[in-house]
Amino acid sequence: MQVLIVEDEVRLAEALAHIMKEEKYLVDTVHTGTDGLEYARSGLYDVVILDVMLPGLSGFEIIKRLRTEKIDTPVIMLTAKDETADKVRGLDLGADDYMTKPFAPEELLARVRAISRRQGEVVLDELRFSDLTLGLATSTLTCGAKSVRLSFKEKEVLRILMANPFVITPKEELISRVWGVDSEAEDNNVEAYISFLRKKFAYLGSQSGIETVRKVGYRLEDTAQ
Repeated sequence: MQVLIVEDEVRLAEALAHIMKEEKYLVDTVHTGTDGLEYARSGLYDVVILDVMLPGLSGFEIIKRLRTEKIDTPVIMLTAKDETADKVRGLDLGADDYMTKPFAPEELLARVRAISRRQGEVVLDELRFSDLTLGLATSTLTCGAKSVRLSFKEKEVLRILMANPFVITPKEELISRVWGVDSEAEDNNVEAYISFLRKKFAYLGSQSGIETVRKVGYRLEDTAQ
């Protein structure tokens, strides 16, 4: 299961991400409403945990836009306001659940599990592009009869690229999503992992490639086309 956490309190977001990862969930965290909307629109996630008070766009505005755009990813809203009117507003806008801070992490996990059961336990186990298959649970990249294990960061970089095939992914987005928004990672860190992945593509004999779009970012390409 893939979870998106949209929370501007960095420590809380990191704590929630840690708890989710212990449950073997794949987790992305962002700290602004603008980033939250962009990530939620990707269609990658099984559940979005969404704070109400965010810089850029409020959680209310995000859930309103998602539902207007017919994006039905389940959303659990978080707020420091224990007011019935806010809860009613969030639920009326399309949220699936609502929790008031502070809350017990175990309760949040239980609510995530409940939503996943209502969704029929649909869990994305792998991503495919051209002749490549990325096993998310095993961190294995397969092409035909050959396979190779990926490191955590290799898998995360490739996961983002494969989830958005043919779309240019900026270096800055890869840094924030793989290394973290507060990391000191630079462009050369991304370039190194792109190089590692290209070597593994070559080892597998794949017809897929990673195109560098100068001064912008990267995208996958099928060199056989």
